[in-house]
Amino acid sequence: MISSDVIRGYNDTILLALLLHRDGYGYELSREIQTRTGGAYPIKETTLYSAINRLQKNGYISAYQGTETFGKPRTYYTITDQGRAYYKEKCDEWAVTKKVIDLFASGEETL
Repeated sequence: MISSDVIRGYNDTILLALLLHRDGYGYELSREIQTRTGGAYPIKETTLYSAINRLQKNGYISAYQGTETFGKPRTYYTITDQGRAYYKEKCDEWAVTKKVIDLFASGEETL
């Protein structure tokens, strides 16, 4: 399992990555994260919706109602152009972060 403390700053990136390819609704996004990580990161519902609300507030995603013919309509999320730009920034940031952590996680003497 991945510690939620470790990945907290990248929940936005994960969600935006999923929405790059197609729109999705909350439960579907949660299941996709769990599937893609092989169960190593079962995102909590509160964490998921906090990230979704933050992304919406910042204009990175927008929401619309689905057209299901049964039950309550689902709320779907779609990435915006602003969200695509933010996703790229976060990926660039991750590349630098990974390099820095790899320097120390390798166990080799760095000085």
